[in-house]
Amino acid sequence: MPSTKRDYYEVLGVPRSASQEEIKKAFRRLARKYHPDINKDPDAQEKFKEINEAYQVLSDPEKRKLYDTYGHAAFEGMGAQEQAYQQNIPSLEELLNEVFGGRGGFFEDIFGSIFESATRGRRRTRHRPTRGEDIYRTVEVSLEDAYRGTTINVDVDREVECEACRGMGYDQSKGVKTCPTCGGSGQVVQRQFFMTIAQTCPTCHGEGVVYEPCKACGGRGTVRKRESIKVRIPPGVDTGSKLVVEGKGHAGRFGGPPGNLYIQVKVKPHKVFQRKGDDLYVDVNLTYPEAVLGTEIEVPTISGEKVKVKIPPGTQHGELIKVSGYGMPRLKGGGKGDMYVRANIEVPKIGVLEKVFKDGKKVEKLLKELKELLPEPERIRER
Repeated sequence: MPSTKRDYYEVLGVPRSASQEEIKKAFRRLARKYHPDINKDPDAQEKFKEINEAYQVLSDPEKRKLYDTYGHAAFEGMGAQEQAYQQNIPSLEELLNEVFGGRGGFFEDIFGSIFESATRGRRRTRHRPTRGEDIYRTVEVSLEDAYRGTTINVDVDREVECEACRGMGYDQSKGVKTCPTCGGSGQVVQRQFFMTIAQTCPTCHGEGVVYEPCKACGGRGTVRKRESIKVRIPPGVDTGSKLVVEGKGHAGRFGGPPGNLYIQVKVKPHKVFQRKGDDLYVDVNLTYPEAVLGTEIEVPTISGEKVKVKIPPGTQHGELIKVSGYGMPRLKGGGKGDMYVRANIEVPKIGVLEKVFKDGKKVEKLLKELKELLPEPERIRER
């Protein structure tokens, strides 16, 4: 008759390949949730029995090996004493030693959140300096500005130090007083079972003092202010470049340093130039005779000047002619990239030729004669 018990791995919520440490972590998590001394739900006891039984098997390498091979049938013949142990509910004290590594581990696992909040309460005082948060912004610049470098204004909403309380968050003329509930410790202590648990003081919220909050900032120590910040964009920046303006993030609290302003640059697409790294590409149109015979043309540059470029005879459509040193400044090194002129050979239509020349038929005849004279090209070009 097949067993009605759930799969032990399913009970603990772990895969069959789980390590011993993963199995122990799963049991700890479920023990915090279902142990009868913690969870007073009537169903919690049966639930924990099932969890404990699964853990007793899977945490033992020999028992786990038998279970992986034979399933629940591997333990059908065990003695009554062993079965009782496996389904027995260990006390909290037993869990301390066996699973949670003593009282310290138990407190850390089961009451970790309580002690964490209490610890935060002890550490969080009005007089402890804290660094301000950073601010992140994205700015767009033209390719010309990225070439030359520029200075832009970036508007940000910053937290700045409150002038009324000088960043302290309370009316300094009235000062602060020791919290009457916790006596300045920031914690209140409660006893549960055999344990002593410290929690954040509900009166002072862990600060240990009480005071009258500053009316100007509501006790934060900072106020929000819109500010226009000058940002220097160095020559050579590209999309994705990151800049930092130190000290222009949100103000620190209680004397802490301010955060930084981080700028991410985005360079706008250009109508003439295409950028690839530090190199620039520009398309130029050539007539068929210019491509065949070669020529010299003027090409614009990103700096605004024009440069003469020699087009060699026999230039093919799409061919690149390199013009050294007319690219973008190198952001992390000296010099500049290069500019590449990409040839775009324009083939005129017969109708266009007829408008230019009076005798279009004669032009067409000459082209046909030229076609006969030229060798037939290789139609398919291998890559």
